[in-house]
Amino acid sequence: MNDQPTLTLARYQLDAGRSKFTVQAFAAGLFAGFGHNPVIGIRDFTGDVEFAPETFAGAQMRLAINAESLVVLDDVKEKDQEEMERTMHEQVLETARYPEIVFQSTSIATTRIIPGRWKAKIIGDLTMHGTTCRGLWIMAQLTLNENELRAVGDFTLRQTDYEIKLVSVAAGALKLKDELKFEFDLVGARE
Repeated sequence: MNDQPTLTLARYQLDAGRSKFTVQAFAAGLFAGFGHNPVIGIRDFTGDVEFAPETFAGAQMRLAINAESLVVLDDVKEKDQEEMERTMHEQVLETARYPEIVFQSTSIATTRIIPGRWKAKIIGDLTMHGTTCRGLWIMAQLTLNENELRAVGDFTLRQTDYEIKLVSVAAGALKLKDELKFEFDLVGARE
């Protein structure tokens, strides 16, 4: 007979409208100085986080991004913005074929900083462009009160790990580097 108590988990639903989630690409190549480092906004996603209050026991997180919702945030000409977004959706992410990007945690470890604030190491699997890479590490600062969870942090990944071809123009004189930097300020409301 199992006498282990059942964990009571608090669940927080992520709110894309109150959150900020971006990815930055970096120019490379002979003419990189003339290019720019585009910032892409991730506008439409759903997700939830659940854990035992105070201890974070049983913690898990899932995030699903609508790949078609990625937009260029840079102040560029409308024509250039449309071309960059078309290239990103059609050639890079192939959103018609791979409409969703999904992260599922496999491990979450926390360290309390002060009451209501923690450092978190989130490890999980990211599926993008039809490829799943396991063991992605994300470091975050968590702020928690009775009704709201906020997670702030960043992480990097390489596009080629997801079989994404690197974008280049001008016969390769201007291209984007393999590494992308993601930054997030995610807000979730307790259910």
